Amino acid sequence: MKKILSIAILCLVPTLCVAAGLTGTAHVNITSDTATTAKKMAFDEARRQIIVDVLSPYSDASALRSAVANEKNSVLTNLIESSGISGERLSDTTYSANIKMTVNRMAAQNWMAGNDIQNWLKTEDDDGDRFTIVATLRDKFADWGQIRRAATGAGVDLETESINGNQIVFRASTARRAALTSALRENGWRYRNRDGLLHIFK
Repeated sequence: MKKILSIAILCLVPTLCVAAGLTGTAHVNITSDTATTAKKMAFDEARRQIIVDVLSPYSDASALRSAVANEKNSVLTNLIESSGISGERLSDTTYSANIKMTVNRMAAQNWMAGNDIQNWLKTEDDDGDRFTIVATLRDKFADWGQIRRAATGAGVDLETESINGNQIVFRASTARRAALTSALRENGWRYRNRDGLLHIFK
C-alpha cells in the first residue's frame, strides 16, 4: 500500500498572457514510497495548484478552488494544453522539479461552465478594434455580474484585462461601444472619458 510521507508545494509563480495562454510554474518537492509514485503525485499537485492560480483572476476563486479540490485528476489533465519540467531531481523516494503547465482556454471555460463557476475567461484570440473600460465597483461580484448581464443583453463580448481591489479593467469591441454604454446607463451606471479610457461607476 502506498503511503504519502510528505508533500510540499514550495512556490507558485503564474504568468498570464492572452496570446501565449494561461501558464503557471510550480516548484514541487514530493516524498512517497517510490520516486515513480512521488513524480505522479507531484504532477497531480502541481496541476491543481496551477489551475487554481491561473484561473482565479478570471473566475469566482472560492467556487473554483472547491471544484478543483473535488475534481478527478483525469478530468483536470484534460484542461492542460502543454507542460514542461526543469531542475528535476530524484532519489529513491523523493521527486522535486519545476513543473510548468499551460491551461487550455476553451477547455477551462467549458469546464467552469459545466461546474457553474462564474467566470469571464475570454477564448477568442482575435480582439479586433477594441476600447478599454475601467469599472469602479461597490460590490465586486454583484456589480461585475450586472455589467456582464448588461453587456450580454446588448450583444457585447467583454474581455477582462485585470482586477485590482474594487476596480476591473476590461475591453470591448469599439463597434459596440454605443450599445454597451446605453445598456450600462439603463442599469444605473454613469460614465466619463478620461485619459483615453471609459470610466464607469455608480
